[in-house]
Amino acid sequence: MSTIIHFANVVFQPIIDLGAAPMMMIVLTLIALLFKVKLSKALEGGIKLAIALTAIGAVIGVLTTSFQGALTEFVKSTGINLSATDVGWAPLATITWGSPYTLYFLLIMVIVNIVMLILKKTNTLDVDIFDIWHLAFVGLFSIYCGANLIIATLLVIFIGVLKIINSNLMKPTFNDLLNAPDSNPMTTTHMNYMMNPVIMVFDKIFDKLFPWLDKYDFDAAKLNKKIGFWGSKFAIGIYLGIFIGLLSGQGPKEIFALSFTAAFCLELFSLIGSWFIAAVEPLSQGITNFANSKLQGRKLNIGLDWPFIAGRAEVWAAANVLAPIMLLEALVLPGNKLLPLGGIIAMGVTPALLVVTRGKVLRMIIIGALELPIFLWAGTLSAPFVTATAKSVGAFPKGISQSALISHTTMEGSIEKFLGYLVGNASQGDIKFVLYALAALAAYLLIFIWYAFQMKKRNAEYAAKDQK
Repeated sequence: MSTIIHFANVVFQPIIDLGAAPMMMIVLTLIALLFKVKLSKALEGGIKLAIALTAIGAVIGVLTTSFQGALTEFVKSTGINLSATDVGWAPLATITWGSPYTLYFLLIMVIVNIVMLILKKTNTLDVDIFDIWHLAFVGLFSIYCGANLIIATLLVIFIGVLKIINSNLMKPTFNDLLNAPDSNPMTTTHMNYMMNPVIMVFDKIFDKLFPWLDKYDFDAAKLNKKIGFWGSKFAIGIYLGIFIGLLSGQGPKEIFALSFTAAFCLELFSLIGSWFIAAVEPLSQGITNFANSKLQGRKLNIGLDWPFIAGRAEVWAAANVLAPIMLLEALVLPGNKLLPLGGIIAMGVTPALLVVTRGKVLRMIIIGALELPIFLWAGTLSAPFVTATAKSVGAFPKGISQSALISHTTMEGSIEKFLGYLVGNASQGDIKFVLYALAALAAYLLIFIWYAFQMKKRNAEYAAKDQK
């Protein structure tokens, strides 16, 4: 096993060290060349993808940083004391990539993906290798809780296979949301969307009990057309800035700054989202040509990071409303120790809500509010592991007391963290945890199977509509 881990580090570490954007530029360019895309076009696509990833990260950083200060002031003024600090996703990614096991898990999942493609169990080639850290986090957490490497590997493979299957299930919905042709290869294996089955349960409850709610729903894009500026992403950002500014007791100057910052960030998200589509156009054509000539027309998909869907206004409309809801829930939720700062803009929550509800904003907000406690509890549960690991690899954030716990509120894979905790403890032989872990894994799989059935029904509806 140590030989495999060493091999994975030798192969992947130089690329990973470049960072997410350069790494994805190289990966996308090489894959395009494999599909016989001209070098200039392949490189053009890779560079555009790197620019899009850099831009989306920068804008999220601006938005989160701006609101973090205001929310910190709110906490100080109210005297609230939550012992775990939300430091955002970047420190957690640094911590996870600091483990040699992360590259080992990456190698395992590359092999799993290739095997699934050969066996025709998936049509998705996952190129978003940087975001393997979300899945690796679960494996590392299970090891921290007592699992050995073999058990952690089996858990990672179990979740990873479902992630890849999910990318196929979501593909028609992405086409519909993006108004893209079926030849468009973009999908994702991001851990964001492993929350889909739980959201689907809530969505079906709404179908049965509260169908009348949809009469009051609004289409964020159509609203913009009807009422112009006051329904635009600009305006939504201003509303959010005013609300957070008043909540935190900011003065007029600070409220204006928050409002205008949120407004330009939300508008930029839509623009940047279109860059992802342009980035994969050369690869899309190369895949189409290859599939037609070599695979009897078999359609292959490319698993990217989630932000190619970031242009949908509903993602940000729901995230902005959920931000203050998340803060209020954190203050009163029993068992929660985590103050949502770095994850206050709920990017680990809203993309999955968009896919399952197909952009019904009211459902996104209500279901999102109902599932936020899962994220808060998961962040609280993993805080001791995150804190200990950060200190061991020298990545504990500056400016935070060494006695404090750190974690992340809306990090993807909240349910999977509970699985990691249960599997890790079950590995110690405690019969109670063994039973809990088996029950949790069975429930996780059964809900996913039910969700897959529902998505296949929806995909058949998409196909029938396209044939008309």
